Amino acid sequence: MIRQALTIQNKLGLHTRAAAKLVDIAKRFSSRIELAYRDRIVDCKSIMGVITLGAQKDNILDVIISGEDENEALSAISKLINDKFGEE
Repeated sequence: MIRQALTIQNKLGLHTRAAAKLVDIAKRFSSRIELAYRDRIVDCKSIMGVITLGAQKDNILDVIISGEDENEALSAISKLINDKFGEE
């Protein structure tokens, strides 16, 4: 299991389009991927779960991944978030 803190960096936060990109990336992996924010943990493969977190710019999310491809999943998710979801 891997747990990594990542900071949302895009201007609009985890809005619908950014959440959809995150879910699309997460679904490529067989590992269980969860996001933890403000005492809530949601399935990163659930668009509704991700959107309802309401994470904004500069909020810190914990990404929790467990499974056989956890390192690759963390790398892909980190890249997406650090690249501001391709928005800026």
